[in-house]
Amino acid sequence: MEVKVIRSAKRRKTIQARMEGDILKVMVPDSLTAEQEAHWVEIMQTKLAAKERSEPGLAERANRLADRFDLPRPTSVDWSTRQNHRWGSCTPATGRIRLSSRMLKFPDWVIDYVLIHELAHLAESGHGPTFKALLARYPKSERAEGYLIAKSEETG
Repeated sequence: MEVKVIRSAKRRKTIQARMEGDILKVMVPDSLTAEQEAHWVEIMQTKLAAKERSEPGLAERANRLADRFDLPRPTSVDWSTRQNHRWGSCTPATGRIRLSSRMLKFPDWVIDYVLIHELAHLAESGHGPTFKALLARYPKSERAEGYLIAKSEETG
């Protein structure tokens, strides 16, 4: 994706981005360092990718997994750019699942594992034996857990 950064002396704090054709235009304050600019461009690209890879495909995927592994269906599934310490979260009371956008480039089988983990929480809130039995239905659970542990260690 082509990115065009537009610096403005009038812009003080806010950073915005929008697509214009095939170009991502990122508007930043003129005071940003090159490192800060690169950081914000990456964030805006991630947000755009999350939108493109989001609903309805993600919800359909979660529903297929719920049906396949006999788990409750979620009411909604979204990518979140605000989850920096967890791979996913759910709210059992509402059935809402959120996945960290840090996983956008992860293999599908890892994303499926995190979806199944959160779907299992819709049935069982804790991480006890019942929850572990639900999670064990996914044949790549151990492999995905190892992948996520490795990724967690990379990011500190």
